[in-house]
Amino acid sequence: MHQLTLPFTSLPIPAHQWKQQALAWAHQQYEVVAYYDSNHITYRHGAFQNILGVQGTTGGVITTWQELEEQLQRQRETPLLGYFTYDLKNSLEKLQTTHPDFIGFPELYFFEPEIWFVWEQDSVTIFSQEAEPASIAEAIEAIVFSTLFPQNTIKTEARVHKEEYLQAVENLRQHILEGDVYEVNYCQEFYAEKAGIEPISLYWKLIQTSPTPFAGFLKVNDRYLLCASPERFLKKEQNLLITQPIKGTIRRGATPGEDERQRHALASSEKEQAENMMIVDLVRNDLNRVAATGTVRVEELFGLYGFQYVWQMISTVTGQLPPNVSSVEAIKAAFPMGSMTGAPKLRALELIEQYEKTKRGLYSGSFGYFLPNGDFDFNVVIRSIQYNAQTGYLSFEVGSAITYDSDPEQEYQECLLKAAAILKILQN
Repeated sequence: MHQLTLPFTSLPIPAHQWKQQALAWAHQQYEVVAYYDSNHITYRHGAFQNILGVQGTTGGVITTWQELEEQLQRQRETPLLGYFTYDLKNSLEKLQTTHPDFIGFPELYFFEPEIWFVWEQDSVTIFSQEAEPASIAEAIEAIVFSTLFPQNTIKTEARVHKEEYLQAVENLRQHILEGDVYEVNYCQEFYAEKAGIEPISLYWKLIQTSPTPFAGFLKVNDRYLLCASPERFLKKEQNLLITQPIKGTIRRGATPGEDERQRHALASSEKEQAENMMIVDLVRNDLNRVAATGTVRVEELFGLYGFQYVWQMISTVTGQLPPNVSSVEAIKAAFPMGSMTGAPKLRALELIEQYEKTKRGLYSGSFGYFLPNGDFDFNVVIRSIQYNAQTGYLSFEVGSAITYDSDPEQEYQECLLKAAAILKILQN
């Protein structure tokens, strides 16, 4: 294993520009690219590590739970980078889907990078299985990458018209009234066909518009994920499991005074607290399936976190993972994440299938990494663009938690609020 640490002070260009050129180099040279970034946002239990990994066409990939379990049991010097799509639910429960999939990501995908980079506070380290790190750095520094992002004129269509959306929310409220379920996360898709985009430029534009602690860029051949997620699904740090569901959203204020009033309105909303509490109970139950008896606890309830466009209500639940329970078992127990499904989870999954119109794919799945020391960290794929470069199909989804107290028009407006950052970069 070769490695080289470059202090930022030794770089011939500013560190942020070197990072952008590294991702551009990776995109140009490799078929598989995974990039993770915290955007320097502090977060309870930390945010994503800043990692970039690449693999060529000859590298092996992991596409099943069993292969992943076997690979994680081996001693490794390298991380495993990849994702879980939402539709893995069908392999965990007795579920199926008949909805179309216009993006086409494999359901589960991990790879061991040939070359990877880890950014720290004042340096970047290049790790390589074969190539010399110094030559990699030279190639990156020779890349021409413009930070002047091109204008976009991509107009998206709603898969579900507003009237149909409002009726679906009313139908879900009826299911709740009849006792089928307490809460359902109902999502809608916005899409464009034959869209031509520059994925790298659009990703940096998205992050510049909406920096988040669990952001990332993924390329798997001609399929892309551009992710600006504010939400953690599950992290393992030594034997501590951490999940941090988001439930509760309100827009940021235009002035400091209005912003504080908005924050207070979210903090005091009984409806938002009820939604959050339902999911906290659900994820506590998920962790209790694998955690050591008596170790699951709510570390923070109804925490308020500010992002570029919205205030979010976020709770933190933790538990101790026993030595005889594997990382894969822990992930399976909690997947798909409660904040994007509902309670009880199985019935919510069935209703999501009944009322939504397309496969979610990577949306509301999870993108992240396993480190060589056994730790892992995965986000919830929200506030993200999926793109198939072969067909030009571009998609993003937004959703909200439907409870009996939900007002259909307000839920629709919440979806538009969550879509604001992506609509802005696609249309400007």
